[in-house]
Amino acid sequence: MKLAIFGGTGRVGKQVVDMALQGGHEVQLLVRTQQDWMDQPGITAIVGDAKNPEDVAKTVQGTDAVFSGLGTDKTTTLTEFIEGLIPALAIAEISRVVTIGTAGILDSRTTPGVYRFQSGESNRKLTFAAEQHAHVYETFRDSDLDWTIICPTYLPDGPLTKTYRTEESMLPADGKHISTADTAHCAYTALSEGTFNRVRVGLAY
Repeated sequence: MKLAIFGGTGRVGKQVVDMALQGGHEVQLLVRTQQDWMDQPGITAIVGDAKNPEDVAKTVQGTDAVFSGLGTDKTTTLTEFIEGLIPALAIAEISRVVTIGTAGILDSRTTPGVYRFQSGESNRKLTFAAEQHAHVYETFRDSDLDWTIICPTYLPDGPLTKTYRTEESMLPADGKHISTADTAHCAYTALSEGTFNRVRVGLAY
Protein backbone atom coordinates (compact mmCIF):
# COMPACT_ATOMS: atom_id res chain seq x y z
CA MET A 1 0.00 0.00 0.00
CA LYS A 2 0.86 3.65 -0.17
CA LEU A 3 0.03 5.28 3.14
CA ALA A 4 -0.59 8.95 3.93
CA ILE A 5 0.81 9.63 7.39
CA PHE A 6 0.24 12.64 9.60
CA GLY A 7 2.15 13.10 12.84
CA GLY A 8 4.88 10.87 11.46
CA THR A 9 7.63 12.54 13.48
CA GLY A 10 5.95 11.92 16.84
CA ARG A 11 6.64 9.25 19.44
CA VAL A 12 4.09 6.83 17.99
CA GLY A 13 3.93 8.11 14.42
CA LYS A 14 7.64 7.67 13.70
CA GLN A 15 7.42 4.03 14.74
CA VAL A 16 4.40 3.50 12.48
CA VAL A 17 6.46 4.95 9.62
CA ASP A 18 9.29 2.50 10.38
CA MET A 19 6.90 -0.46 10.55
CA ALA A 20 5.25 0.52 7.28
CA LEU A 21 8.60 0.74 5.49
CA GLN A 22 9.70 -2.58 6.95
CA GLY A 23 6.42 -4.05 5.70
CA GLY A 24 7.19 -2.97 2.16
CA HIS A 25 4.74 -0.07 2.00
CA GLU A 26 5.36 3.43 0.70
CA VAL A 27 4.61 6.41 2.92
CA GLN A 28 3.69 9.97 2.09
CA LEU A 29 4.33 12.26 5.07
CA LEU A 30 3.08 15.74 5.84
CA VAL A 31 5.76 17.41 7.96
CA ARG A 32 6.53 20.89 9.17
CA THR A 33 10.26 20.49 8.47
CA GLN A 34 12.16 18.13 6.20
CA GLN A 35 14.51 15.88 8.20
CA ASP A 36 17.49 13.81 7.08
CA TRP A 37 15.87 10.44 7.87
CA MET A 38 13.12 11.19 5.34
CA ASP A 39 15.66 10.93 2.50
CA GLN A 40 15.31 7.18 2.11
CA PRO A 41 13.52 4.91 -0.38
CA GLY A 42 9.79 4.61 0.20
CA ILE A 43 9.26 8.05 1.74
CA THR A 44 7.78 11.12 0.11
CA ALA A 45 7.83 14.12 2.44
CA ILE A 46 5.48 17.05 1.88
CA VAL A 47 6.29 20.17 3.86
CA GLY A 48 3.15 21.87 5.10
CA ASP A 49 0.64 22.34 7.89
CA ALA A 50 -1.97 19.82 9.06
CA LYS A 51 -4.35 22.73 9.67
CA ASN A 52 -4.18 23.68 5.98
CA PRO A 53 -6.79 21.68 3.99
CA GLU A 54 -4.79 22.06 0.77
CA ASP A 55 -1.71 20.47 2.37
CA VAL A 56 -3.85 17.67 3.78
CA ALA A 57 -5.47 17.03 0.39
CA LYS A 58 -2.06 16.94 -1.31
CA THR A 59 -0.80 14.40 1.23
CA VAL A 60 -3.67 11.93 0.81
CA GLN A 61 -3.77 12.17 -2.98
CA GLY A 62 -2.72 8.91 -4.61
CA THR A 63 -2.63 6.91 -1.37
CA ASP A 64 -4.63 3.88 -0.26
CA ALA A 65 -5.15 4.58 3.44
CA VAL A 66 -4.41 7.17 6.10
CA PHE A 67 -2.77 7.08 9.51
CA SER A 68 -2.69 10.01 11.93
CA GLY A 69 -0.69 10.18 15.12
CA LEU A 70 -1.44 13.87 15.58
CA GLY A 71 -2.17 15.05 19.11
CA THR A 72 -3.88 18.15 20.37
CA ASP A 73 -0.68 20.09 21.09
CA LYS A 74 -2.83 22.11 23.56
CA THR A 75 -4.44 23.78 20.53
CA THR A 76 -7.25 23.05 18.08
CA THR A 77 -4.79 21.54 15.56
CA LEU A 78 -6.40 18.11 15.79
CA THR A 79 -9.97 19.20 15.15
CA GLU A 80 -8.93 21.63 12.40
CA PHE A 81 -7.00 18.78 10.76
CA ILE A 82 -10.01 16.47 10.86
CA GLU A 83 -12.30 19.10 9.35
CA GLY A 84 -9.90 19.31 6.40
CA LEU A 85 -9.30 15.57 6.21
CA ILE A 86 -12.92 14.47 5.72
CA PRO A 87 -13.50 16.27 2.39
CA ALA A 88 -9.97 15.39 1.24
CA LEU A 89 -10.71 11.70 1.73
CA ALA A 90 -13.95 12.01 -0.23
CA ILE A 91 -12.20 13.65 -3.17
CA ALA A 92 -9.38 11.08 -3.12
CA GLU A 93 -11.92 8.23 -2.72
CA ILE A 94 -10.19 6.89 0.39
CA SER A 95 -12.23 5.25 3.14
CA ARG A 96 -9.66 3.66 5.46
CA VAL A 97 -8.25 5.83 8.26
CA VAL A 98 -6.57 4.85 11.54
CA THR A 99 -5.82 7.44 14.21
CA ILE A 100 -4.40 7.59 17.72
CA GLY A 101 -6.86 8.83 20.33
CA THR A 102 -6.88 8.69 24.10
CA ALA A 103 -8.37 6.29 26.63
CA GLY A 104 -10.45 9.20 27.87
CA ILE A 105 -12.85 8.86 24.92
CA LEU A 106 -13.59 5.21 25.61
CA ASP A 107 -16.86 4.30 27.31
CA SER A 108 -16.91 4.46 31.09
CA ARG A 109 -17.30 1.15 32.93
CA THR A 110 -18.62 2.81 36.07
CA THR A 111 -20.97 5.37 34.54
CA PRO A 112 -22.83 4.02 31.50
CA GLY A 113 -23.50 6.47 28.72
CA VAL A 114 -20.53 8.79 29.23
CA TYR A 115 -16.90 8.90 28.19
CA ARG A 116 -14.19 7.89 30.68
CA PHE A 117 -12.96 11.49 30.86
CA GLN A 118 -16.43 12.54 32.02
CA SER A 119 -16.50 9.92 34.77
CA GLY A 120 -14.55 9.15 37.92
CA GLU A 121 -12.37 6.66 36.04
CA SER A 122 -10.13 9.39 34.72
CA ASN A 123 -7.62 11.14 36.96
CA ARG A 124 -7.20 14.04 34.56
CA LYS A 125 -8.56 17.36 35.74
CA LEU A 126 -8.06 19.13 32.41
CA THR A 127 -10.37 17.83 29.68
CA PHE A 128 -9.46 19.98 26.66
CA ALA A 129 -7.42 17.26 24.93
CA ALA A 130 -10.06 14.60 25.54
CA GLU A 131 -12.76 16.91 24.21
CA GLN A 132 -10.73 17.42 21.03
CA HIS A 133 -10.33 13.65 20.60
CA ALA A 134 -14.04 13.13 21.32
CA HIS A 135 -14.85 15.52 18.48
CA VAL A 136 -12.72 13.40 16.14
CA TYR A 137 -14.50 10.23 17.25
CA GLU A 138 -17.94 11.77 16.81
CA THR A 139 -16.99 13.08 13.37
CA PHE A 140 -15.83 9.62 12.30
CA ARG A 141 -18.83 7.92 13.90
CA ASP A 142 -21.22 10.07 11.89
CA SER A 143 -19.33 9.52 8.62
CA ASP A 144 -19.25 6.69 6.10
CA LEU A 145 -15.51 6.18 6.59
CA ASP A 146 -13.90 2.88 7.52
CA TRP A 147 -12.19 4.26 10.63
CA THR A 148 -10.37 2.94 13.69
CA ILE A 149 -9.27 4.96 16.71
CA ILE A 150 -6.55 3.34 18.82
CA CYS A 151 -7.01 4.60 22.40
CA PRO A 152 -3.97 3.94 24.61
CA THR A 153 -3.89 4.61 28.32
CA TYR A 154 -0.77 6.15 29.95
CA LEU A 155 1.83 6.13 27.19
CA PRO A 156 5.51 5.96 28.25
CA ASP A 157 8.33 5.18 25.85
CA GLY A 158 9.04 1.49 25.96
CA PRO A 159 9.94 -1.66 24.03
CA LEU A 160 7.95 -3.53 21.43
CA THR A 161 6.48 -6.65 23.04
CA LYS A 162 3.49 -7.36 20.74
CA THR A 163 1.86 -8.66 23.91
CA TYR A 164 -0.96 -6.39 25.02
CA ARG A 165 -4.70 -6.38 25.55
CA THR A 166 -7.33 -4.71 23.41
CA GLU A 167 -11.03 -4.17 23.96
CA GLU A 168 -13.57 -2.48 21.73
CA SER A 169 -15.02 0.74 23.16
CA MET A 170 -13.53 0.23 26.63
CA LEU A 171 -10.14 0.18 28.32
CA PRO A 172 -9.11 -3.37 29.26
CA ALA A 173 -9.85 -3.91 32.95
CA ASP A 174 -7.12 -2.62 35.28
CA GLY A 175 -5.06 -1.39 32.31
CA LYS A 176 -2.49 1.12 33.57
CA HIS A 177 -0.03 1.75 30.73
CA ILE A 178 1.10 0.77 27.24
CA SER A 179 4.37 1.57 25.46
CA THR A 180 4.62 3.83 22.44
CA ALA A 181 6.10 0.91 20.47
CA ASP A 182 3.19 -1.43 21.19
CA THR A 183 0.71 1.36 20.47
CA ALA A 184 2.37 1.84 17.08
CA HIS A 185 2.22 -1.93 16.50
CA CYS A 186 -1.49 -2.03 17.27
CA ALA A 187 -2.18 0.89 14.94
CA TYR A 188 -0.02 -0.49 12.15
CA THR A 189 -1.65 -3.92 12.43
CA ALA A 190 -5.12 -2.38 12.21
CA LEU A 191 -4.01 -0.37 9.19
CA SER A 192 -2.28 -3.19 7.32
CA GLU A 193 -4.75 -5.96 8.18
CA GLY A 194 -7.98 -3.94 8.12
CA THR A 195 -9.09 -4.94 11.62
CA PHE A 196 -11.22 -3.09 14.20
CA ASN A 197 -13.44 -1.44 11.62
CA ARG A 198 -15.47 1.53 12.86
CA VAL A 199 -14.57 1.09 16.54
CA ARG A 200 -12.52 2.70 19.30
CA VAL A 201 -9.92 0.27 20.58
CA GLY A 202 -8.88 0.40 24.22
CA LEU A 203 -5.24 -0.57 24.59
CA ALA A 204 -3.21 -1.55 27.67
CA TYR A 205 -1.01 -4.29 29.15
